[in-house]
Amino acid sequence: MARFFPLTVTAIRRETRDAVAVTLAPREQDRAAFGFTQGQYLTLRREFDGEELRRCYSICSGVDEGRLEIGVRQAGVFSGFLNEELKVGDVLDAMPPMGVFHTPLDPTSARSYLLVAGGSGITPVLSVLKTALAREPKSRFLLIYANRQISSIMFREALEDLKNLNLGRLSILHVLETDAQEIDLFTGRLDPEKCGELFGRFVDAASLHAAFICGPEPMMLAAAGALKRLGVAEDRIKFELFASAQPGRAARRAAAAVTEGGRVCEVALTLDGATRSFTMPLGGDSVLEAALANHLDAPFACKAGVCSTCRAKVLEGETEMLVNHALEDYEVRLGYVLTCQARPLSAKLVVSYDQ
Repeated sequence: MARFFPLTVTAIRRETRDAVAVTLAPREQDRAAFGFTQGQYLTLRREFDGEELRRCYSICSGVDEGRLEIGVRQAGVFSGFLNEELKVGDVLDAMPPMGVFHTPLDPTSARSYLLVAGGSGITPVLSVLKTALAREPKSRFLLIYANRQISSIMFREALEDLKNLNLGRLSILHVLETDAQEIDLFTGRLDPEKCGELFGRFVDAASLHAAFICGPEPMMLAAAGALKRLGVAEDRIKFELFASAQPGRAARRAAAAVTEGGRVCEVALTLDGATRSFTMPLGGDSVLEAALANHLDAPFACKAGVCSTCRAKVLEGETEMLVNHALEDYEVRLGYVLTCQARPLSAKLVVSYDQ
């Protein structure tokens, strides 16, 4: 079951004119469910005009800070409510933390990390940065943070404090689109050319352990492309995407053909240890849509192939994902799919959310 838990708003801090940081507290009996890994997100739900909306918001606090905090920039109905109407003491429904925007940390290692953020993309990046700084005391970090102007920089004071507390380990470069800076390299957009210049000057690609990139999709593609041209392996580049207009990678078409004359698929779906069976048309709805139509409380958030809330594993049968911005290639090879994008191609499908 896609379980939601009540979280109480304990603090709201305005970061910029259109962005806030919201601190949330679970009930004592739910505290274990909300232990998180750096870079993860919360899926919140609320009714607006009688319609349930679900949205994902990244955790911006570090694992060792002892609080659960999300960063929200106003960009729609849900985020507008969180920015303008939310009050301390209000209760929000949330699923436990999810997401894979992280790598394992090793306190004995001396690694090199690159973090690239654009706008509100700083929220999961900040969680990664805070946690890794604390848990890998020998490692070094470079953050390149792009914004329209100085006034739109989220967590500006927190970043300055981190830099001052970690002199020699953390370097921060601000790239501003409209506010001119003394060095031209730090003015303008993070396009492929500027990413190439910045990385070529400040990044030692050969020693880079991992790069974390989060922000507008064009910026992310530019940064990833520049890193790959420098020889950084794709498995060292981690993405966190909030929205996309692109078709995504790994729209995996199965080799097996649909049985001639087969018009329906028999689906067996396992969720929280229980297996339910239902029939769905081939070439029609996604697995998630069919599951919801059959009254299964399957987990979901964006329904756009961007988050990984609806991730499940295909144990038998064939599917095709129309869009995939959330799963790594190795996950696809292991049989994982985003059920909001997965359409069955075989007459039988066995899927598990529990794997």
